[in-house]
Amino acid sequence: MNLLEERIKRDGKVLSENVLKVDSFLNHQIDPVLMLEIGKEFAERFAKEGITKIVTIESSGIAPAVMAGYYLNVPVVFARKRKSLTLNEDLLTSSVHSFTKNETNEISISKKYITEMDRVVIIDDFLANGQAARGLVEIVQQTGAEIAGIGIVIEKSFQPGAEELKELGFRVESLARIASLKNGEVTFINEKVEELI
Repeated sequence: MNLLEERIKRDGKVLSENVLKVDSFLNHQIDPVLMLEIGKEFAERFAKEGITKIVTIESSGIAPAVMAGYYLNVPVVFARKRKSLTLNEDLLTSSVHSFTKNETNEISISKKYITEMDRVVIIDDFLANGQAARGLVEIVQQTGAEIAGIGIVIEKSFQPGAEELKELGFRVESLARIASLKNGEVTFINEKVEELI
C-alpha cells in the first residue's frame, strides 16, 4: 500500500535494526484519514471471505480494525490486556509476549462475542515475531470460529512471525512489508525486489 509506505518513510523513526516508531500516525497519535484508507484496503482484501467479526488486541490494533469493520459492516472485538471489573467471567485467554515492551500479558475476550458460527479476520498494527497474532489465533480457536486470515498494517518481514503463521496455514495480508531497518533506513520488500531487477 503506497500511501502507508510513503507515510512510514516520511514520519517513521528507526530506533534500531528491530524497532520502528510510528507513534505520530498509528500507535499513539492516530491519523483517521490514513486509518480509513487502511480499513478500506483490508475490507477489499477480505471482501469475499464472508467475514462476520474482526478480532484485534488493544490498543494499537483497534483503529485499523474499526475502520475495516466499518467497510465490512461487521463488529470489532478487541482482546484486553488488563483485567476489568466488568470483564470477569466466561473469558477466553492467552498469554502474549511483547518484544518492544519486554513484557508478557494475559489477553482476554468474553466468550459471548465470538461463537463457532463466526468467520473471523484478525487485524493488528505490527507483525514481527507473531506473538500477538498467535495469541489472538489461540483465543479464536477456543471458540470454534473459523479464521479467514490475518491482516497486518506493518510487517517486519525480516523477523519470523509472518512465515511461521503462513506455515501454520493462515493467510497473512500485510499492507507494508519491511525488508530491513538497517542503517536507520526503512527498506520495503517491493524496493528490495526492484533493486534486484
